[in-house]
Amino acid sequence: MPEIRWENTDAAALGTALGLPRVELHSRIPSTLDRAHELGAAGAPAGTLVLAEMQTAGRGRAGRSWSSPAGTGIWLTVLERPADPIAIQVLSLRVGLRAARVLDRFADSGVRVKWPNDLQLEGRKLAGILIEARWRDARPDWVAIGFGLNVTLPTGMPGAASLAPGTDRLEVLAELVPALRAAAAARGELGPRELDEFASRDLAQGRQCLEPAPGEVRGITPLGELIVACDGRTATFSAGSLRLAEHP
Repeated sequence: MPEIRWENTDAAALGTALGLPRVELHSRIPSTLDRAHELGAAGAPAGTLVLAEMQTAGRGRAGRSWSSPAGTGIWLTVLERPADPIAIQVLSLRVGLRAARVLDRFADSGVRVKWPNDLQLEGRKLAGILIEARWRDARPDWVAIGFGLNVTLPTGMPGAASLAPGTDRLEVLAELVPALRAAAAARGELGPRELDEFASRDLAQGRQCLEPAPGEVRGITPLGELIVACDGRTATFSAGSLRLAEHP
């Protein structure tokens, strides 16, 4: 059986280059997230990376599908074993902020964030994040950080965005994986600098939304909750989707 390679690089070389204890490559897999959970249950160490050339059943939040065609993007899951439940609560936003810093260098314009788990360019979706934790006795056992990124523009997806033409996937991966791991290593709620950075990248700040409730978006709390103002009062939401009244 031929050895699987990604951008002409094998798993051992990727592990060495990225400083990871384990890298598992797949030419085709239903979902890197599902595979990471299997590895987590089997005792795989923190920093295990599952990377696929193509996903046939990639998924996003609320069971939505995520298109993952071969050769067009980076479809991965990183397994981590953080011990801080509060940090897990804000991990999706933390991952988004750190990934946006990395991807700015490879994009034609500044990367924006959309609560709770999207990265966008000029109102079109560039990347999606899905965090799934598994618990043991009320403590986190492991966390799977799923990340899907359009490096080149996928066909048949008018709402999608991609990185700049000619971007090297291996170069992006080399910067992206350490950023995801650094986000997972952070502790506690979002700090003032993270809140300021989110505000500077926030796609929805000051705009009208229909979901999770009608009103005006006013940013997020340190616990990652969305703030929506309506009729002189504000409400916070820790879950759900953000649907703007008028897409940019």
